[in-house]
Amino acid sequence: MNAPLYCSSSCSSSLISNPYPLTFHWSPPPPSSSATTSTTVTSKPLRLHRAYTCQANPTTADLSLTTAHNDQRLLFLLRQRKTEEAWTLYTQSTQLPTPTCLSRLVSQLSYQNTPLSLSRAQSILTRLRHDRQLHRLDANSLGLLAVSATKSGQLLYAVSLINSMLRSGYLPHVKAWSAVVSRLASSPDDGPTQALKLFKSITRRVLRFSDVAMVTDSRPDTAAFNNVLNACANMGDRKMFLELFEEMSEFGAEPDILTYNVLIKLCARCDRKDLLVFVLERAIEKGIPLCMTTLHSLVAAYVGFGDLETAENMVQAMREERRDLCKILREANMEDYSEDKEDAIEDEDENNVFNKLLPNWVDASNTEPPLLPKAYPPDSRIYTTLMKGYMMQGRVSDTVRMLEAMRRQDDNASHPDQVTYTTVISALVKVGSMDRARQVLAEMTRVGVPANRITYNILLKGYCQQLQIDKAKELLKEMADDAEIEPDVVSYNTLIDGCIQVDDSAGALVFFNEMRAKGIAPTKVSYTTLMKAFALSGQPKLANQVFDEMIKDPRVKVDLIAWNMLVEGYCKLGLVEEAKKIIQRMKESGFYPNVATYGSLANAISLARKPGEALLLWKEVKERCMAQKEGDNSNSDSPIPSTLKPDENLLDSLADICVRAAFFQKALEIVACMEEYGIPPNKTKYKKIYVEMHSRMFTSKHASQARQDRRRERKRAAEAFKFWLGLPNSYYGSEWRLEPTYGGE
Repeated sequence: MNAPLYCSSSCSSSLISNPYPLTFHWSPPPPSSSATTSTTVTSKPLRLHRAYTCQANPTTADLSLTTAHNDQRLLFLLRQRKTEEAWTLYTQSTQLPTPTCLSRLVSQLSYQNTPLSLSRAQSILTRLRHDRQLHRLDANSLGLLAVSATKSGQLLYAVSLINSMLRSGYLPHVKAWSAVVSRLASSPDDGPTQALKLFKSITRRVLRFSDVAMVTDSRPDTAAFNNVLNACANMGDRKMFLELFEEMSEFGAEPDILTYNVLIKLCARCDRKDLLVFVLERAIEKGIPLCMTTLHSLVAAYVGFGDLETAENMVQAMREERRDLCKILREANMEDYSEDKEDAIEDEDENNVFNKLLPNWVDASNTEPPLLPKAYPPDSRIYTTLMKGYMMQGRVSDTVRMLEAMRRQDDNASHPDQVTYTTVISALVKVGSMDRARQVLAEMTRVGVPANRITYNILLKGYCQQLQIDKAKELLKEMADDAEIEPDVVSYNTLIDGCIQVDDSAGALVFFNEMRAKGIAPTKVSYTTLMKAFALSGQPKLANQVFDEMIKDPRVKVDLIAWNMLVEGYCKLGLVEEAKKIIQRMKESGFYPNVATYGSLANAISLARKPGEALLLWKEVKERCMAQKEGDNSNSDSPIPSTLKPDENLLDSLADICVRAAFFQKALEIVACMEEYGIPPNKTKYKKIYVEMHSRMFTSKHASQARQDRRRERKRAAEAFKFWLGLPNSYYGSEWRLEPTYGGE
C-alpha cells in the first residue's frame, strides 16, 4: 500500500522532526486486540516496496551469528504476538534489528495503545533518529504510531509525525492520516484550519499519480471527507465545505448519512435554521438510510437556536411514531423560512452555496415534503438533548419533570442514562442547588446508573463556583476512593481555578503539582490558570516561570491568552517597563497585542503615573484603529494583524490618564474615538477630575509672556475640552477647532 514515493538518506533522518518522550494520561486500551482493527489501520499488511541494505559491519563472525540469531528470535516472538518478550529482547541487544523486526515492533507497541507501549514505540523512533536510521521503519508502522498518539491525546506529536512522513516521501494510509484530521477538526484554536491544511497537503500528493492503484490505500474515502467537512462546519466556512463536497466524486467517495449530519451542523453555524429540514429531505430523496444521530442532530440544532417549541414538536411527533416529520418541521418554521430566504437572496454567495448543497430547497414551494422511511421513536439521547435546552433557558423544573417522564417510559432505550442524570445535575449546579444535585448523584447509585468523570467534574465546578473549596476537596477524594474514578486534567483545572477564586495561589500550585505527579499532562488551560493565580496575587516572576514551563512543553501551544496573562502579572504591580518587554517578546514570537493586552498596559500606566507612556500607547492604538477604518489588509503575509476594535475599558483608561495629566487634546481624540465606536464617554467622571485638578489652570497673572505663549496651545485644548464637558469656556456661542490659529487667539 505504501511504497515510498520519494525517500533518500538525506531526508530520512528528518522523518520525525520533533520526537519527545513525554508522560501523558491516557484512556484505557481496548478490551481485545481483535476488536479495534476498524479504528486504526486495516488488518491488511501494509508494506514498503523497498530493498533494504543491512548497515551492520560486524568485526567478528561470532557477532554476525549472534545478531542474525537475535533477529530470527525477535521476528519469531513478534509473529507469535509476544510483544513484551520481543521488547525485552530488543532492549538487551546492542545492535539494531532488521527493518522488518523494527517495523513490526513499533506497529505492535502502537497497536497496544497503552501509555507504556506508546512511550516504548516513541523511544525506538528517538534511537533511530539519533542513529540516522529512520528509513528502517515502513509507512505502516509510522501510521499506526500516529493513530496511537492521536488516541492518547498527543495530537501535536501525531501531526508532526504525519507531516514528517509527507516531507520524506511517504504517503500514510488513509485510516492513519484521517484519524489525525478527525481529531484536529474538533480541536480548539486553529485545529480545524490545520485539519484542512493537512487534508489538502495529502490530496495534492495523491493527485500527482496517474496510476490510481499506486496510491489506493492513501486516497481519501468518505470517512476522511466527513472529517474535513466537519472542520469546515466548525469554522462555518460554507464555500470550502461546498468545494470539498463536490470534490468527493473525484475520489469516488459518496456522501453518506454522516455527511448530511455534518451539513446540519454547517447550517446551524451559518445561522440558517430554515435549511435544517431540507437537509433531512435531501438525505431521504437520495435514498440514504437515516440514523438516530441525524434526528438527534436536528433536535440539537433547534435547541441551539433556542427554538424549544420546534424541538418539542419534533420529539412529540417521534413519540407518536409519525412519519410526516418533514411536513411538521416545515410548518413549524414557515415564517423563518420566508424571512431567511429573502435574506439569502441578498447574500448571493451564501445563496449559491446552499443552492448547490441543497437543490431541493430551491423548489421547496412546489414539492411535497417526503415521508420518513419508517418511524423513529425517541431514545434517551433525544430526550436528554431537549433537557439541555430546558437547562440552557433556566427551566430547571421542566428538566426534572423530563427526568421523571423518562423513568416511566416502557421502552428501555428511553430510560435515563449517565448523560441524562448528568444533564439534570448540571442544571441544578447552574442555579446553585448543590444539595439537590448531590441527591441526584445518590439516586444514580441507587438505580444502578454509575456516575462518570464528567458528572463529578460538574459537581466540582459547582462547589468551586460557590467558593466551597473544602467540599470540592472532599468530593475529589470520594471520586477516587468510593467511585474509583481517577480525576483528569479537567478536574484539576477546576480545582486550580477554584483556589484562584479564594485567593489561594499556594493551593493552586499544590493541585498543579499533584496533577503532574499522577502523570496527568497539563493542558494550555492548566498553565494559563496557574499563571492567573500568580498574576492576581502579585507574583509575576512565578507566573513567568510557569510560562517558561509552558513554552518547553511540546504538548501544548502557547497562545495570546498565555501572553496576556504574563503581561497582566507585571501590569498589576504597575511595572510598565517589564510589561513592555513582554509585549516586545510577544511581537517577536509572532503574536500581536489585542484589546486585553493594551487594557492591562493602560491600567499599569495609570498605576505607575506615567502619562507619557499613555501617549505612546494611544498612538499605537490609534494607528491600529485607523488601519481598520482604511481596510489596510494588503500585507497578508505579515503575522501582525492590522486591525483593532478598542473596548470601553481601554479607551476609558487612556482618557482618564490624559485628563489627569492635562493632555486635553489627546483626551478629546480618545473620547471622539469612543463615540465613533458607540461607547458613551463618562462625562461626569471627567468633569469631576477637571474641576478637582485643573480649575485654576492658566490663571496666573504674573507669568512671563514667553511662558504664556508656550501655554497657548494647551490653553486652547483645555478650553475645547471644557466646551465638550459643558463647563464655562471661551467657545460658547462660537465655533471652535483644535488646529492652531495664526495671529493670536
